[in-house]
Formats: sequence, C-alpha cells, structure tokens
Amino acid sequence: MNALTLQGVRKSYGGVVAVDGLSLEVRRGEILGLLGPNGAGKTTTVGLATGLLEPDEGRVDIEGAGPPSSPEARRRIGVAPQSLALYESLTGRENLEFFASIHGLEGEVLRERVRTALLFVGLAERAGDRVSGYSGGMKRRLNLAVAVVHDPEIVLLDEPTVGVDPQSRGLIFDHVLALRARGRTIVYATHYMEEAERLCDRVAIVDHGRLLALDSVDSLVAAHGGEDVSFRVERARLEDVFLRLTGRRSRD
Repeated sequence: MNALTLQGVRKSYGGVVAVDGLSLEVRRGEILGLLGPNGAGKTTTVGLATGLLEPDEGRVDIEGAGPPSSPEARRRIGVAPQSLALYESLTGRENLEFFASIHGLEGEVLRERVRTALLFVGLAERAGDRVSGYSGGMKRRLNLAVAVVHDPEIVLLDEPTVGVDPQSRGLIFDHVLALRARGRTIVYATHYMEEAERLCDRVAIVDHGRLLALDSVDSLVAAHGGEDVSFRVERARLEDVFLRLTGRRSRD
C-alpha cells in the first residue's frame, strides 16, 4: 500500500519550473530517499507533499485522507523543514507544547506526547533550556521532535543533518531508523549519497524537478553504476549513479 502518492505534479515560481511532472509513490512503512543536487526540487516536493504548497498541475494524495491540505491528512503528516522551525526564545519543552497544541493536543495527552518526543531525541535533560543556547545538532534534533510530537504516520525530513556534528548526525540516523521500526513512513530528502545508502529502502533520484530513477540502492547501482573497475574490483557506488544521472557540474 502507498502512504503518499504524487501524480504528474508540477510547480513553478514565475518562469522557473521547480517540479516538472513528478510522479512518485511512497510505500507504507518505508524510508524513501529523495536524492538530488542543490536546486533539484527536493524542498518544493516536500512542500507539495505536506500541503504547504499547492501544485499548479497534478495531485497529491495521502492514503485514505485525500490531499494534504485537508485537516485529516495534515494530522497524519509531520515535517522537519531544512530551515529550522523553532522559537529560540522559548525552551525546548515550550516549543513542543506549542506545536503539539497546533495539532489539537491538550491536557495530559499533550504532556505525554511532549515527554515522549523529548526522550525520543535525547533532549529530556535540556528541555527547560532556551533553544537559543542549544548547539546546532540539538536544534536539529528538536526540529525532528517537533515533526513527530503528534505521532504522525508519515514523516518528511528535508536535509535533516545539514550543519550538525558527527555525533548528532549519528543520533538523527538512529531516530530515523527507530521511526521506521515503529511502522512510520519516512521521506528523507538529502544530497548526501552516504546517508541515502545507509538509511533508505529505496532512493528516488531527482533533478530539475523530474524523477530520473527510483529503486533500491543495489538495483540502481546494477542498472546505472557502470562496470566495476580497478585492480581491487571496486564496486560501483550510489555516488557513481548520482553523478552519471545528474552530471558532474558544480551546483550553487
């Protein structure tokens, strides 16, 4: 079953086409990597999938709830945007209480979900500190906690490890895998090949708003990685597939 479906979705900003006829099916309970260079349309795709943006053409469906703009669908979606969605003058706990209330939680249910989210991302001991005093890695982890505080079925993560230290990066990986173990569906947008290889059940390679390839890492390497080379017979990697499909020119 598909938890999230995009069919022929197109989105333009003025004369710039950010997403160009993209069709994508995300299976329930998988981690789907959305892998592309800078400017490939990943963030716009996440915005369309969460209902923050309306498509110019095509449609987006959340399984059993219709388009993500509907209240029922939005309750089933959590998103951690690339630009941190946090109030730095508030504490970590206050941030989570605010966002949980937006999702309609209140009373003991709200307090329990906040407590669970803080434990999940390892911030319970710093919950009473203002976010302005958090490290970059702690802010990224709190950003993830905001995405899951209402216990959504589908979690969309847009470049969730940008600018974090290796320890926080490893913790975020653990949290993502734990979400999948709990049966959650995850869309993981990144330009880091090693993250897609490590975490994702399938990888969708996108560029210029179009889907170039979609399969497991092993199948992508077999289909697009080229021949094994060198005296050690090194296996082609996902990075080789990525560069072959998107080109080697630097993106700004």
